[in-house]
Amino acid sequence: MNQLVLQAQILELAAIRYTPAGLPALDLMLRHESQADEAGTRRKVVLEIKAVAIGEIVKRLQSMSLTQNAVFTGFLSAQRQGRGTVFHITGIEH
Repeated sequence: MNQLVLQAQILELAAIRYTPAGLPALDLMLRHESQADEAGTRRKVVLEIKAVAIGEIVKRLQSMSLTQNAVFTGFLSAQRQGRGTVFHITGIEH
């Protein structure tokens, strides 16, 4: 199963582009910061991840302000040419 749930904030939003099928697509950068338990100790977790949204969800993302926290759901995939990972956002909860 490939499913990711991440509480994060939007750092960057790119301009809307369109897929070859004509669907709106939006590239963005998310930032997550939290504490997690690992091997019996607390660890600070900070990460930035590239993300993309395709279709109707693009409108919802555009209405959000930068640095607004939300819970994003979706799945992970390799970027084009296999360099790195991208989070495909399929759901948002404010």
